[in-house]
Amino acid sequence: LAIACDRAHSRLFTSTGASGARISEAPTPAPGSGASSVGLEKGQETHGFEVEDVQAVPELKLKAIRLRHKRTGAEWLHIEREDSNSVFSIGFNTSVEDSTGVPHILEHTTLCGSERYPVRDPFFKMMNRSLSTFMNAWTAHDYTQYPFSTQNSQDYENLQSVYLDAVFQPKLREVDFRQEGWRLERSERDAGWGIKGVVYNEMKGAFSDAGSLFATRAEQQMFPGTTYQFVSGGDPQAITDLTHEQLVAFHRTRYHPSNARIYSYGNQPLAPQLERVDRAIASHTRQPLAAVPMDVSPFGEKQVTEFGPVESVGSVDKQTKFSISYLANDLRNVFETFSMSVFSGLLLSGTAAPMHKALIDSHIGSDYTSNTGYSPFTRQTSLTVGLQGIADKDIPRVEQLVGETFARVREDGFERKRVEAALASVELAYKHKTANFGLQLMKSVSTGWFHGVNPVEYLQVSDNVARLRAAVEGGRFFEGLVDKYFADSKHKLKFVMLADPKHSQRLDQKENELIQAKLAALGSKGLAEVDSKNKILAEEQAKTEDLAALPTLTLADVDEKASRYAIDMGVAGESVPVQWRTTSTNGISYLRVINDVREKHPELWPYMPLFCESLTYLGTRTRDMAEIETDMGLYTGGISFSPFVSTDLDNLGHIAAGISFGSHCLDQHIEPMYRLVLELVGETQFDNVGRLRALLNAMSTNMFNDVADSGHAFARRLAASTLTPEMHANESLSGISQVRFLSGLARLQDLTPVVEKLRQVQSIIFNRLTMRAAVTTNAGSTDDNQRALEQLIAQYPQYEANGDADLSAKFGVVGSRAFCPLPFATNYAAQATRTVPFTHPDSVKLQVLAKFLTPNFLHREIRERNGAYGGGATYSAQQGVFSFFSYRDPSPLQTIETFTRSVKWLLNHPVEDRELREAKLSVFGDLDTPLSVSEEGMAYFTAGITDDVRQERRDRFFAVTEHDLKDVAQRYLVAAPEQTSLAVIGEEGLDMSGDWNRVQLQ
Repeated sequence: LAIACDRAHSRLFTSTGASGARISEAPTPAPGSGASSVGLEKGQETHGFEVEDVQAVPELKLKAIRLRHKRTGAEWLHIEREDSNSVFSIGFNTSVEDSTGVPHILEHTTLCGSERYPVRDPFFKMMNRSLSTFMNAWTAHDYTQYPFSTQNSQDYENLQSVYLDAVFQPKLREVDFRQEGWRLERSERDAGWGIKGVVYNEMKGAFSDAGSLFATRAEQQMFPGTTYQFVSGGDPQAITDLTHEQLVAFHRTRYHPSNARIYSYGNQPLAPQLERVDRAIASHTRQPLAAVPMDVSPFGEKQVTEFGPVESVGSVDKQTKFSISYLANDLRNVFETFSMSVFSGLLLSGTAAPMHKALIDSHIGSDYTSNTGYSPFTRQTSLTVGLQGIADKDIPRVEQLVGETFARVREDGFERKRVEAALASVELAYKHKTANFGLQLMKSVSTGWFHGVNPVEYLQVSDNVARLRAAVEGGRFFEGLVDKYFADSKHKLKFVMLADPKHSQRLDQKENELIQAKLAALGSKGLAEVDSKNKILAEEQAKTEDLAALPTLTLADVDEKASRYAIDMGVAGESVPVQWRTTSTNGISYLRVINDVREKHPELWPYMPLFCESLTYLGTRTRDMAEIETDMGLYTGGISFSPFVSTDLDNLGHIAAGISFGSHCLDQHIEPMYRLVLELVGETQFDNVGRLRALLNAMSTNMFNDVADSGHAFARRLAASTLTPEMHANESLSGISQVRFLSGLARLQDLTPVVEKLRQVQSIIFNRLTMRAAVTTNAGSTDDNQRALEQLIAQYPQYEANGDADLSAKFGVVGSRAFCPLPFATNYAAQATRTVPFTHPDSVKLQVLAKFLTPNFLHREIRERNGAYGGGATYSAQQGVFSFFSYRDPSPLQTIETFTRSVKWLLNHPVEDRELREAKLSVFGDLDTPLSVSEEGMAYFTAGITDDVRQERRDRFFAVTEHDLKDVAQRYLVAAPEQTSLAVIGEEGLDMSGDWNRVQLQ
């Protein structure tokens, strides 16, 4: 929030909770809960902590309290704010000196049982004994954090207790290290040896992602001699060098209160938390911190070339990536870091940015490289400019364009209106009310805080904005940054990655060589010991545990009543339905519009994603996109368009489909927001072929790369595409079919047919007769929104709708088995079954069933035993589809067998009251996730789900029984195989013999 960084942290690191963490979306103020730290003043001592500072931050409506533990030196930042979605986190500096992934594997192993809670994997088990709105853990460049959030006070205390005991008193058993980290294991199929382990397989998958690998390797080359030359998440070639003893030693030196940063947020009382933490670290005294090199010695200029995976199905001749990285400021200078992030946005982001004009509009490549942007995640920050999808011969041209662009910015700076738009966006961002506000704050302060920065400096957004405005007013501020860091850089890296079609095979060869070296070193006696340890691990994984030691909520802690959101229905423009929600919005108005063409024109659906992106990229008949983007930044929080599909609540065979778009703005900018929306809707210039080709190239490349990161979602869509009209549409819009479709369009020499299709979509979609709107605003701004909406509708196109026959009349349910081979070193599996519509009584039973199978069977079999990073079951009630999935899975066919075994297990398993209660708690945790103010009432607007329907469904969840679970499992997951489909996405070399249909991307 405080630092509006231009790109996400792309370093190869990851989090523990891939298979089930719930991420909250918006804060709900706690009325009248009162301050949690009444009377605390600077210098005061309480429960072993001394208050170092107390500061109010009025623009964020919070008070920041910094404390330090007197005996150990542990630091604590408490954010006192009227928000019931309270957050707690404890983290440690975990800078590394090798790429074995020790902090990442420790993060996993720490959560495998502790002294007070000696059960295997209390982290995942607490997900079902809690109403948490977020639970996770992650390893970043040089620190590891364990955050959670919840709206329930008892839950907060329970989770805090489990987390504290996990980090300070973990069991760290070798058997857990071998499960989570790495182990040699014989294959059940051919008796050959392989490497398994949750983190090992996770990082194999991460290294298959061309973009992530490129960013990681470039950063390693950028910071030689420092902790950043190593991969904190672990390099698969180095992970197997880590021993259990080294893991334990790393915990002993790093997971110490002297090295800790503790964060709390919300309306939970502070004093009891201080007391609990003081008690948890009572046996510790202050110890010196480990010193790890973080400052790089400037090396002048160098160029490095490496090989990596292909990133699309096109020719490898145009898959080279090239970037130039420049060393920038010290992270600990907060204002300089803020200024550099704004500079980066102005330089790179949007069609008006100088680098975009020079590189993207040149059509030399498809898009920026994944590491492009400002990176404030290392002690010495850096800024990178790069282009992917280029030919080798174009590298000198790209380098020339980058240099010329910096020279122009050095001479001319940035247009003042664009600077104001960038700062306005920052100011609007912190007024926008979101439910995960506490987590956002934590993430915004963490990197600097672990490097010794006072975290409160990051919260003073308005001060930084005002200071930057004054600096810009003083003249040549951004020009000075070019002089300082880019004009004559003393530390510049030119990094090239060439696409190697055999990259995956080479990785497999390296892994085989690694395995053979390990086997040779062990000898027969060592291998017998490995077999013995694997047997012990299998026995541990099969044990039935007594979970009585773990704290838990009960169903009595669940509110019987669902939250209700008052809405009013009205009409604008004589016939357009409008949903109004009048509430406290912090001076912001939110607009949402849906144009619903029902099930007609399915032949145009594949064009919908390109159409939506075109609206905010191509420009209009009277203005180019650069000018429009600047106005969007000045007057709105952005305007977004996306395809919309929703299944009828009573009939899986009928869907609504079309376009949804929305925006938000400060109330004083209502009129220009609506005007900008109308301009994009009615005047987009689809025959801007140059920009259309650039957009197509970028979308094609990026969507291909998305498969490596989210393959489980693509596999689920592929499996379910033959089961319901909505899933068929979703596969067309955002699945493997869309990847193939975009790739085909990107190869077209003549885009005239594409332009005509986009115009056809525009003429069908934007129709006053198929339009409905929703407005969320303050009571004082309804009239302004009504007037602006009336003006929008008055100029909106109108015509009688027509089209092809309904999709439901043509759609037939067909079970299928699809395999999509891709050049990855990992796999994803999915099984999908068509069930019942949302309002059917069995729907709630199926939703509880998914929550039951995941923790009680699937997690153990897929993640712990098979070594996949994640897996489980999920039920989409609105889509009527029950799914199984696995993520970064070494053995997808074995996992598919596991899906079947899970149902058989349930049918023969005597369900305990505890197991059923935990499944329901998990469901209610999802249902009660707080919403942002902009999402309140949207269930009715988008899908017709009323508060009464939600309450009826809630009542049914309480009533689900063991018989209900087994009944729906038998009827839907066993007795109707023709309603079930399978899909695997992964390595070309998988043995997919049998009746699998190969789905190619070309």
